Amino acid sequence: MSIPRGYLRSPMAWISAVMLVSLVVLALAAPLLWGTAADRPDPSAVLRGPSAAHPFGTDDLGRDVLARVLTATRPSLLPALAATLLGATGGVLLGSATAVVGRRSRRLLSSLISLLLAFPALLVALVLAVVFGAGTGGAVLALAVAGVPGFARLAQTLAAAVAGTDHLAAARVLGLRRHRLLWRHVLPNIAEPLLLAATTAAGTALVALSGLSFLGLGVQPPGYDWGQLLNQGLERIYAEPLPALAPGLAILYAALAFQLLGEVLAGHAARRGPAVRTPARPPAPSGPAEDGLVLQVEDLSVELPTPDGPVRPVRGVSLALRPAEIVGLVGESGSGKSLTALAIADLLPERARASRRTLRLLGADLATLTPAQRDRHLATGLAMVFQNPASALNPSLRIATQLTEAVRAHRGASRAQAAAQAAEALRRVALPPSLLRSRPHQLSGGQRQRVMIAAGLMVRPGLIIADEPTTALDVTVQRQITRLLSEIRRETSAAILFISHDIALVGEFCERVLVMYAGALVETLPADRLTTGARHPYTRALVASVPDLAADRDRPLPAVEGAPPDPLTPAPGCPFEPRCPRRLDRCAEQAPPLDGLDAVHRVACWNPAPVTVAAVPS
Repeated sequence: MSIPRGYLRSPMAWISAVMLVSLVVLALAAPLLWGTAADRPDPSAVLRGPSAAHPFGTDDLGRDVLARVLTATRPSLLPALAATLLGATGGVLLGSATAVVGRRSRRLLSSLISLLLAFPALLVALVLAVVFGAGTGGAVLALAVAGVPGFARLAQTLAAAVAGTDHLAAARVLGLRRHRLLWRHVLPNIAEPLLLAATTAAGTALVALSGLSFLGLGVQPPGYDWGQLLNQGLERIYAEPLPALAPGLAILYAALAFQLLGEVLAGHAARRGPAVRTPARPPAPSGPAEDGLVLQVEDLSVELPTPDGPVRPVRGVSLALRPAEIVGLVGESGSGKSLTALAIADLLPERARASRRTLRLLGADLATLTPAQRDRHLATGLAMVFQNPASALNPSLRIATQLTEAVRAHRGASRAQAAAQAAEALRRVALPPSLLRSRPHQLSGGQRQRVMIAAGLMVRPGLIIADEPTTALDVTVQRQITRLLSEIRRETSAAILFISHDIALVGEFCERVLVMYAGALVETLPADRLTTGARHPYTRALVASVPDLAADRDRPLPAVEGAPPDPLTPAPGCPFEPRCPRRLDRCAEQAPPLDGLDAVHRVACWNPAPVTVAAVPS
């Protein structure tokens, strides 16, 4: 392993570099310079002590001990590095796979890793070395197997953090295969700490391999390594300690070099700084289809387990989108907007359960598709634009890779064809194709969000779910993004579900508005009625809370009084009743249904507000 120039900023870094370079030089040059002296017996100099000709004495055949120690550098280091590489490879693949497999497989892998960790690694290595047979190959395999559980647990812990990121969820939406998720989206983001662990593990493997050779289970005569030389010198340690001390010092020197390298790399990293589908049972087929709909959802509910019991953050949501329609979904934080979108995209968090009467995308009943068919249909028919593009994009991959992998996986495009399509997608979102060579951290927030939209356009989806895509952006960029989505809608006839808590933006950008409170829809109405024709008291309160340039600055801004209900203790009546200025006695006892006031306007309220002319928020 080489040390980048930036690492050599401390005495420890220079010391570790010098030590590693000296080991490499000895491994390459020692057999050429001292190989003959190390293997040439001299009957006249058997078991001699230190002298000018033999600084560390000779062995029982008169061979120079110092020459043998120097020559043993290569046969001592290479097997240790091989054992580390094999153990790290097996452990990393085993542990990181838990981030991309299903729930049942993840539990099995986790149980296997825990079981393997229950046995001491050194004991496992000793037993396996006997089973595999004495020799270099058996010792390497034994140490590799013994090292797998440690790397597996580390990789499992690191991969668990990556598994919950938006960019991995975005990759799942694209329907990528598990090996591609693992290779491109998990391993690059956990590689650094794994390399640090492998560096220190190499020193440990060197000591362990020398121990096996010392016991006669490692390198066998006529070959030799430091462990075997230590065993040979131990017989005369009281009379001549240097023949035993020399290989011991070599083991200590090499192990310390690897440990120092690990400390240097870890110190550099510290200074630099810093979706799983789990259906409980196969869903039943959906209800009857309605013609001409891009998305048809009926009676969608989501249940999450908690230590205090299950909660239902989404309850009985029904919605439908037609081609080229923009529908806004608004509500306070925690109202269930994002969970509704994740349930539609089959990206709910682990242990969450979704139920519904109907869920159709582009006319296809998702419940009747096989998992592979469902993944492909979602990957090509639906695009997700997440709230935070900085976390939704994989920081370790170039933009070109993230834009092209979906069309290569699902459309069968070649590398050149995918690159051309990616360049065209960037042009459609007003970005230069030169950004394909960039990484996410090199782009501004608005550029990253445009890249997310371009990634969705690559598969020509019929539905775009934009989950608060403008929340993290300034007002100017917000307008640019909404205009871009409008242009895409006109050009592709894609339907857009626009999720936001900014009711003023939704009223201006969308055609229809769905208002959500405490996991349920409380009102659906055309966007042009939002400011003057809203009938639910909660919708009225949201509209009234929008700042108005003509408002009296000496008076506090209007706000929705109270707090949303506790999902653990749902009340039998209307969830908005404790905060509602128009509540009736009936509201606390019975939840109102979502009834239609006319063909395009529905409201869930026993005492809806009358239509009045209100000032339009600016």
